[in-house]
Parts: sequence; structure tokens; C-alpha cells
Amino acid sequence: MIVNMSEKATEQEIAHIIERIREAGYQPHVTRGVERTIVAAVGNGRRHEIEALLVAPGVENVVAIAQPFKLVSRQVKPERSVVKVRGVAIGGPGVVVIAGPCSVESREQLLSTAQAVKRAGATMLRGGAYKPRTSPYDFQGLGLEALKILREAREQSGLPVVTEVMSTEDIDIICEHVDMLQIGARNMQNFALLRRLATVNKPVLLKRGPSATVKEWLLAAEYLLSGGNSQVVLCERGIKTFETEMRNTFDLAAVALARDLSHLPVIADPSHGTGKQSGRSGGRNGYGPCLTEACIANLGMENPAGLRSSSAHP
Repeated sequence: MIVNMSEKATEQEIAHIIERIREAGYQPHVTRGVERTIVAAVGNGRRHEIEALLVAPGVENVVAIAQPFKLVSRQVKPERSVVKVRGVAIGGPGVVVIAGPCSVESREQLLSTAQAVKRAGATMLRGGAYKPRTSPYDFQGLGLEALKILREAREQSGLPVVTEVMSTEDIDIICEHVDMLQIGARNMQNFALLRRLATVNKPVLLKRGPSATVKEWLLAAEYLLSGGNSQVVLCERGIKTFETEMRNTFDLAAVALARDLSHLPVIADPSHGTGKQSGRSGGRNGYGPCLTEACIANLGMENPAGLRSSSAHP
């Protein structure tokens, strides 16, 4: 349930509503907008007591939340969120480009890549220290050594750094070296990891799972917000379909849908949706730039002042 306060509601009236929501067995979440305050009643409690708040002083109306996700919904927060990563605003008026190698393979590789992507206009650097692989025999990442190289690359280039976290045991050491934590597609519904990252004071980049619906994606984000971390950015990277020519099918419509349903910033990673299946000649094809332009156009048509670009490989 959502309690919309009137424009003239006093702080005392808002505090009264918050206390009444707690008494009804719900957890209150307050969103203060430019013109009014919204108080969401989240959880399981006595609904009739929330509905009765319609007659309380300072209340404009009480409405039900239409979606199973609450805190990520635009009903709860109509204004778009902006997540700041070491001075870079994701969801703000500028285009944000996150670029870098899938895996940190050496110091020379990453430091040269960081300078190259910065010259090309990137605003953040990505690189994998711990890499989930389909085969146990493939390269799994350099771990702590890679984290140290990422921190050095940030110091040299000035670019904020994002890397993937795969295990709850690695969170503390990763937080010491990077600026943003990524939940990879395979871990989108790793609920133990989601709950732990909800307690971390770091921005989180949440990738959509390869077989996940948009609703499941947003519910995964709900775990983070309900646990206390509101610094969440959504990332579409492609899903599994019957298509065999592409590694994944990039779901551009899902980017628009996520932005329509949620106030969270959405970025697009076209690299997985434009790479050919392993074993085929040619490696990655040249569709990435075209798809990136399509993503920017998709986001810009709704809000020209809030463009987001993609997390990309150099």
C-alpha cells in the first residue's frame, strides 16, 4: 500500500503516518519528492488499518501497489533515481559508458585498456577479477591480484571501477578495491548474495539473468532495496532464445519496460547480445555499435535528458 501525503502535509503528520504503518505490522519506506511525500507500507500486515489512514490529517489518498515489487516501483517513487559512482552519475543527464575487458588477464593489459577507453570517452572502467565460466577448465580470473590491478588502473586513469562479485565471502575484499559491485547474470537470483549486498554501502549493478523475466529481474532488485541498499542500477545483457547465430538475444524492449515500471537507472550491455556462438568463425561481430546507438535512442525517446549507454568490451 502507498500513502500519498498532501502537498501541505506537516512533518508531524508524516511522522504520525509512519508510526501508524509500523503499528499495522508493515515497514514504512519514505520517499520525499519535490512537491509531496510518499510513504510505502511494505511487507505483511493489517491492510484495513492502512486503508483507514485515508481520513488521517495530511493524507491525500491511499492506493494499492500494482506490482509484486514495491520499492523499485515508480508508484512508490515517480522521480527517476540517480546512482553516483565516485562522481559519475548513472541516470543523470549525460551518457555513461562503462568499458573494459571481460577478464583482467595482466597488469599491462588492464592499464593500457584503461587509458585507451578513457581516450575514447568512457566514464567508467570494468574488468573481471573472479569470472564464472561454463567450463571448469576455462580461465577463472586472477582474484586478489586482479583487484589490485583494478585499483591501480583507477588511480592512473581516474575512472571509477566496477567488477563482478560471485560469492558472499569475497564481498569485503572486493569493496576495498573497487567502486561498484556487479551481480552477474548467473547470480541474479542468488538470494544469499542479494541479501548480503543489500547491507553494503556500495552501488550495485544488477544484470538480468539469461532466462529471467523482467518481473523476476525487478524482484531481484527488490531484495537489495528492501535490505537497505538503494544504490542499484539495472543492466540488460541479452536472454536465451531459439536463435543460434547469436550468443544471446538482446531484449531492447525490456530496457524500455524496466524504465516504465521502475525508477531505477537502466543501462544496456550489447556485447553478449552481439557475440557469435562459440565455435563459429569471426568471433564478435560488428553489430555492437549499431545496437548501442539503438539503446541510446530507445532511452532518449522517453527522456532526452537521461541517456544511458552500455557496458561494453573494448
